[in-house]
Amino acid sequence: MERSIYEAAVEGSVISLLNLLQEDALVLDRFMVGCYPETPLHIASMLGHLDFVQEILNRKPEMAGELDARKSSPLHLATAKGYLEIVKKLASVNPEMCFARDRNGRNPLHIATIKGHFSVLKELVNVRPQVAPMSIDDRGETILHLCVRYSQLEILKLLVETIGDKGFLNSKCHDGNTILHTAASDKQVEVIEYLIIKTAIEVNAINAYGFTALDLSTQSSRKDEKDLQIVELLRRSGSKHAKDIHLSAHELGTTQMARTLPSHENHPTNNALQPRNEGCGNVDEKKNDWVEKMSSALIIVASLIATMAFQVAVNPPGGVWQDNISESGGSPPGSLDSRPHTAGKSIFADTDPALYNIFLIYDTTGFLASLSIILLLISGLPIGCKFFMWILMVIMWIAVTAMAFSYAFAIYALSGLKSMSGVAVRSVFSVWYGLMGLLFLVHTILLIVKIKYVKKSRRQRRQPYGNMTGMNISNEV
Repeated sequence: MERSIYEAAVEGSVISLLNLLQEDALVLDRFMVGCYPETPLHIASMLGHLDFVQEILNRKPEMAGELDARKSSPLHLATAKGYLEIVKKLASVNPEMCFARDRNGRNPLHIATIKGHFSVLKELVNVRPQVAPMSIDDRGETILHLCVRYSQLEILKLLVETIGDKGFLNSKCHDGNTILHTAASDKQVEVIEYLIIKTAIEVNAINAYGFTALDLSTQSSRKDEKDLQIVELLRRSGSKHAKDIHLSAHELGTTQMARTLPSHENHPTNNALQPRNEGCGNVDEKKNDWVEKMSSALIIVASLIATMAFQVAVNPPGGVWQDNISESGGSPPGSLDSRPHTAGKSIFADTDPALYNIFLIYDTTGFLASLSIILLLISGLPIGCKFFMWILMVIMWIAVTAMAFSYAFAIYALSGLKSMSGVAVRSVFSVWYGLMGLLFLVHTILLIVKIKYVKKSRRQRRQPYGNMTGMNISNEV
């Protein structure tokens, strides 16, 4: 039965449709439960069978809202083919489908614009005028961007005259490009001439890469006649290079800047005219690269220290007792084995309990400090600044120093020395303590200087605004 109704839709035979409905009144309903990739209305709309479409809409108007496997509605398909009468009927039955997006994020207005179906687009805009300003695809491009990208000047004129929205006209895509940027990149002289003469397009808008339309027009290594025409049009309209805009903004008087600050806050399109910090991208990239390298190094070293600390704790220097000996042990008096002990207990803990406790404190400190570093690095906390990295390095110093002490006490336990006064051991650890103290002192001084510098910079940045406000008030008085 379903195959038969598909064949009727392909042929556009209303008689066959009616005969099938007499045999099974629910045949159309079965296409609305999501079991088929498309409905007969999709097929008839795509092939332009107006009478067949009308018959289905008379019986099942809700089928106009069904989507196929590509998330296209019948209105999408009829629009793509330019079937004006079918578009009128589908839009009148379910006008909300003008907002529906297919798998590519495009609604019927996008499709009509790309295909250049002027009359179809005009009908859709008349049905839902508010859909045009809201028509933004997955790339952030408005329907006006598509008009320029696909060289649909007449449709562009229709939309501009119909909507007449300055904010809509100067909308930007994800790359910060207005339709003037797009026209300049594609060398569309007629579009640029229309936008400059007939509309209120912002000729000095700056995209996300810091370029105006004039910048894009002069970047081509091989300039042709179109490039020269576009540059001339843009210059006559007052368009400038981005660097000239930044220079002009820098040379403004402080009083004028203070008076224009509120207007910049109220108009989002003016944000692009604010001066940029040249080279900031490189600084940020270097900083992020440094933080990433330091994080990787810290987590590797912390993992190694944690592993060593764990192994030393469960396998202490000198080993563990292998058997149980009570007070009445049979070993010769005075020997190590004659002491009461328990199997599995550290020999170091029995021979020198006080020193073993100190050894265990240092080993545990190194272990927990390493685990803290690992936890902080994998917890997702905002550790992307040097201050937090400094804290992590301090914790790492604690872990390394603790492991150094653990090593020293392990050497004592294994060598049987009565103290750590040996010349070699004392000399090595004296150098180590001095190096660690020096590093800690230098980094502390650098951190203090950095904090003072940041505070001073913030005060200097706030001071000009205070002066401008004072000058502004005095001028007004």
